[in-house]
Amino acid sequence: MSSIQSSLFGTDGIRGEANRYPMTAQLALRLGRAVAHHFKARRDSAPILIGRDTRQSGPMLEHAVAAGVTSMGGDVVLAGVLPTPAIALLTRSMPALASVVISASHNSYEDNGLKIFQGNARKCSDATEIELTNLIRSDVLDGQEPTGAGVGQISLMENAPRRYADLVLEKFASDLDLTGMKIAVDTANGAAYRTTPNVLESLGATIALINNQPDGCNINRKCGSTYPEIIARHVLDAGAHVGLAHDGDADRVIFADETGEVLDGDEVLAILGLDLLRRGKLANNALVATVMSNLGLDECFNSAGGRVVRSAVGDRYVFEQMLLHELNLGGEQSGHIILRDYNDSGDGLLTALQLLRVMRTSGKRLSELRQCMRKYPQLLINLAVKEKRPIESMPEVVAALQSVEKTLGQSGRVFLRYSGTEKKIRLLLEAREEGQLQPLAEEVLKPVRALIGC
Repeated sequence: MSSIQSSLFGTDGIRGEANRYPMTAQLALRLGRAVAHHFKARRDSAPILIGRDTRQSGPMLEHAVAAGVTSMGGDVVLAGVLPTPAIALLTRSMPALASVVISASHNSYEDNGLKIFQGNARKCSDATEIELTNLIRSDVLDGQEPTGAGVGQISLMENAPRRYADLVLEKFASDLDLTGMKIAVDTANGAAYRTTPNVLESLGATIALINNQPDGCNINRKCGSTYPEIIARHVLDAGAHVGLAHDGDADRVIFADETGEVLDGDEVLAILGLDLLRRGKLANNALVATVMSNLGLDECFNSAGGRVVRSAVGDRYVFEQMLLHELNLGGEQSGHIILRDYNDSGDGLLTALQLLRVMRTSGKRLSELRQCMRKYPQLLINLAVKEKRPIESMPEVVAALQSVEKTLGQSGRVFLRYSGTEKKIRLLLEAREEGQLQPLAEEVLKPVRALIGC
């Protein structure tokens, strides 16, 4: 168990169907024990913070993790339902030794996940995840449990949503006035159903709110950032100046302009990046985007005197490149934006506040601001697979990819990769001419379906 392939952790923590391995109460308890041991949680140390989204399985896993931590002598603070970035910020501000977030992000309610933030509000390294995996799978901690007064205690964080909102308002938005602005908001029946509306209203905005009635089973159900057409239609119905849609744990955000046209994360990066560049506040005149991001972002930024650094897909890899190149802005097409001046992880609310700030200071509508970037036509297809066989081990698929790459030349790109959180393979095609996309996609997907399709 010394290689990354043996880790329980994927690109964003441990994830799976709730109450089925590995997303079981038993494993969550063992994870709590491992976290307490690794971060040296004791009665005289700072606590471990635990937060979750609105899934029905959340309390089950929350209590299992808490039991694991306290059984090893660590104290626990339960924050309840809060966005993932809120847990990250509170981890640092409390401070806590570390935190565990129980969420499966944009997945449907049947799934859940476990991800860990260190005390500095950053996600764990691969090496730490391997160590935690080994602790979870072994019996090395058996017999080390304290007794009597050494057993940890559990406490509740009072009014955690308000605490996060106050932190955001005080540190990141004290000079932002949204009076007179109408904002359509879709919270995906998820973790931001209270926090985002409360912060925006505190800044003077009028909110047209939808999908803010979580029942444990409706998180991400035909709503939120994975269904952008919903917020686009709601903007028009409400006559809003702008719309924003979170995913289930609100670490990402997708926007719609006042005409009902959707903006993805690449366009948000372009708007925020150019604003920072013009003001001399973009570190090293560069930002990080993933290999999946649109080539139009590179053209937009290069023409303005900036540059785009590419990373692998996943916010942790975006963040790694931000650290390596000492940059303060990075993100993904999915709307996962990292603003290192404020938080070391993606935060949908902070991203929204920064975009709204640009709208306010420039006096421009979002439909005008988005004109800074001309997007290449793209086609993204998610295909369910029965197994994640290495792509390079399938000669027919490799040959198809090489053929498509030759056809596109320098005028487009093709990427084929497995999802790090779901049993799917993702194909991204990008070309100057939209008519090329579907035929080229079929050329790649035909052998994929034959070999590993469900």
